[in-house]
Amino acid sequence: MTRLISVITPAYAPLAEYFSQTIDSVLSQRLPEGWDIEWLVQEDGETPRLEAQLAGKRRVRYSANRAHTGIAATRNLALTRARGEFVQILDHDDVLLPDAFTKVLTAFEDDTVGWAVGQADDLLPDGTRRQYESALPFGKVRAGVVNDWAIEHGGNWPIHCAGLLMRTQLVRAFGGWGGSPVDDDIIMFSAISECVDGVNFPETTWLYRVHDRQTHKSAQWRERSRDGRQIALQRVEAIRAVGISVAGSLSAVPAESVTVGPAAKDDADGAAWWK
Repeated sequence: MTRLISVITPAYAPLAEYFSQTIDSVLSQRLPEGWDIEWLVQEDGETPRLEAQLAGKRRVRYSANRAHTGIAATRNLALTRARGEFVQILDHDDVLLPDAFTKVLTAFEDDTVGWAVGQADDLLPDGTRRQYESALPFGKVRAGVVNDWAIEHGGNWPIHCAGLLMRTQLVRAFGGWGGSPVDDDIIMFSAISECVDGVNFPETTWLYRVHDRQTHKSAQWRERSRDGRQIALQRVEAIRAVGISVAGSLSAVPAESVTVGPAAKDDADGAAWWK
């Protein structure tokens, strides 16, 4: 039986000048035997314009918000459509290297591992790459270690959340991406990495594109970044105070999607829907 990875990409047409390279990188993946991917492209914005670039392409499942909902909501809407055991994060301007999954998937042979990540080089405007030394040792990262590091470094995380591969059920169990205008991925990851082990691989598996129109360089992001990171640290503090943990095997595959009917509270007759 083929096993499935759901690659989640929130896209936004006014900032999608590099999207064609992201498309090429996903469709060029060399996957281990017995694996396949579905690429869930979720376009934000009232006037979607990116569907044509994806038309007829294998593995792509496109949907549009038809409203401006922001990156967190866009990622969560894509998550509702995910059918894979694992979710891979990929922004619409970043690039997966051809063998991105070959090594990283081996982390999940250990059924106590909930997340994994490879290294990223910066992809600079002139097409060259810049390497970075990992802030954490390579290998298994015990639950809580990532957040200990973040607490000691002023609320800055040592794992790049834009390249994470995670168990889908864990992402859902922890509420998906945080409802914040910024750092929604850190808010989500801070909770997961507090409760389950992960693996930090030395192999470079993706490229983080550096350009002038990156979302985190916007005025709103700079203004709100402290808020997003504070929410993440408060979540860690709360998990530790309450004593939440995840025990046992994490290898359960996603269940069949439940069926959602019309909202009863919207019945035209105005009847009390809770009766």
